[in-house]
Amino acid sequence: MLEFHRLTQRPKDVAASLVIVGVFEERMLTSAAAELDAASGGLLKRLMESGDVNGRVGSTALLHQIQGLSAPRVMVVGLGEQRRFDAARFLRATREAHKALKSLPIETAASYLTEVDVPKKDGDWKLLQSALAADYAAYKYTATLKTKPERTELKSVLFSASGDSAILERASAIAAGVRLARELGNLPPNICNPAYLAEQAYDLARRRPEVKVTVVERDEMQTLGMGALLAVAQGSENPPKLVVMDYAGAAGKPVVLVGKGITFDTGGIDIKPAAGMEEMKFDMCGAAAVFGVIEAAAALKLPLHIVGITPAAENMPDGRSYRPSDVIKTMAGHQVEILNTDAEGRLILCDALTYAQRFEPATLIDIATLTGACVVALGAHASGLMSRDDDLAHELLIAGEQSYDRAWRLPLWEDYQSQLETGFADFANIGGKYAGAITAGCFLARFTEGQRWAHLDIAGTAWETGRKGTATGRPVAMLMQWLCGLV
Repeated sequence: MLEFHRLTQRPKDVAASLVIVGVFEERMLTSAAAELDAASGGLLKRLMESGDVNGRVGSTALLHQIQGLSAPRVMVVGLGEQRRFDAARFLRATREAHKALKSLPIETAASYLTEVDVPKKDGDWKLLQSALAADYAAYKYTATLKTKPERTELKSVLFSASGDSAILERASAIAAGVRLARELGNLPPNICNPAYLAEQAYDLARRRPEVKVTVVERDEMQTLGMGALLAVAQGSENPPKLVVMDYAGAAGKPVVLVGKGITFDTGGIDIKPAAGMEEMKFDMCGAAAVFGVIEAAAALKLPLHIVGITPAAENMPDGRSYRPSDVIKTMAGHQVEILNTDAEGRLILCDALTYAQRFEPATLIDIATLTGACVVALGAHASGLMSRDDDLAHELLIAGEQSYDRAWRLPLWEDYQSQLETGFADFANIGGKYAGAITAGCFLARFTEGQRWAHLDIAGTAWETGRKGTATGRPVAMLMQWLCGLV
């Protein structure tokens, strides 16, 4: 975990391992870069004239041992065309700069990118986003890797910026939540199973005494009538868990967050193709995000009451597995026909959403890697958002824009509900070929009548695909932005 501090010295005087400054295309220097250029006898301008530093957005150039400077290294980051510079280009430049730091033997970095004017964004926004970008880039997954020789690594980042003195505390708390969510998502399923998630909740409560944990076991689920959650879990040797984390930062009705915790998803009897199935360890990233939010809220001591609920199970093929055409009874009393065992996330969520209503939530939000259809619709850039409450949807969309952890609203019209109709139960667990993300939301909506509820489908945003892809920790930043706005 990085430490964040404010800078008081100017670029030529700061005694950090490395100084970061930005330059625009067309040989235009930012004020911090101009100061370094003057102190070095015009070195930056000469490098731009020669083309060694080009200013293209996100490009980086590392300079060593420049006379006249206290820091032994300078990283020059391209900001693109000044007339087109905006929040997106600022974030890209900042992220690329911190990615480039990861391989360097440095302990401290001093960034002056936060001095650059970003249209429609204030100093607090620049400081928060820069700190989160730095910690995101610094994160390394090591849990199941061979121990490597110790090397010098980045420990702290200093930022030059005006603004609220508490903003770095917020950044540290959110960064801790994002890290926890990423780590849980990245762990292999033979480690991170339902029991492990329960253990991690107890560990969180030991770190954060404001958090109380309850774990609902299989026997109690049967007593409660959680037939949907139990059906999904019955093909696995690992028993299901319903993990409840209650953060009592204030009295009153809570915000309740429900995160899908399928710790591995084979698809069940409707088994998935082998190619890419290894990524289904990430199918619990909704649960991981709930853990991350509780961690961040408790670290920040937010004066809110927040309850996090994570139904955790494995979806496995076995002689005891639930089958296509089974009819199961949910905790809410609905009879559901199973048309596809790979539409399991909504089944564990529906019982958890019903259970959540015992807390009389002020707001109820579920977070789930729910549908491939959402990935087809929105790709990896935006989470899918569905809600019948226009005000809540607007609040979350704005929080997404502010945090740059964005969502896009999809309709939840009654017109789509007919796709769930069946002649053998109250409704089916899938709605057919078309509008799969929306009909999944329609399914969940049947279990949230009368609630101020929203559904976030993070199937495209929860992890980066590929052999080296890792969990992203989304949408912890969006939810924390929204929660901080409630205070």
